[in-house]
Amino acid sequence: MNAIRRAHLVIAGKLSLLVVGMFGFGYLMVPIYNILCDITGLNGKTSSIAAVAPKSVDEDRLVTVEFVSVVNSAAAWTFKPMQRTMQVVPGQTYNASYEVVNLSGNPAVGQAVPSVAPSSAAKYFNKIECFCFTHQEFGAGDRKEMPLVFFVEENLPRSIDTVTLSYTYFDTGAQPAGDS
Repeated sequence: MNAIRRAHLVIAGKLSLLVVGMFGFGYLMVPIYNILCDITGLNGKTSSIAAVAPKSVDEDRLVTVEFVSVVNSAAAWTFKPMQRTMQVVPGQTYNASYEVVNLSGNPAVGQAVPSVAPSSAAKYFNKIECFCFTHQEFGAGDRKEMPLVFFVEENLPRSIDTVTLSYTYFDTGAQPAGDS
């Protein structure tokens, strides 16, 4: 009887380790996915920050940049671009902004996840300054206008005349630093 009990404890221990390992793997999937997408441009994700300013300007060309916003269904936010489209000259730097309002009655921390379409344009779309680089802290009912500074590289293929920058905004579930 003692051997059976010991075997059950060993199996229970192994199953517990399996559950902990599965939880850890699930917890790390988002950061690993983000790193993979940043490196490869997978799913239209742009690099985190532009390494250098634009090198040259293609003054003979205009590209339409469309700004799209999506709020994760579990989040109590309004999130919208301050402009829907912008005509840009490849190689020039531009400013845009988005507005976010925390509709919940509680402080919250939000995060924006960007993507670019078509995905082949992602490696040519560079963000110099972006609210998506950090978590944003909000008090109950707070409103923020958040800046974006970007450029489209002058060597964007000529077959691409419209680039869509889409952000999905979600509540991270974290508490703002001042709250416990």
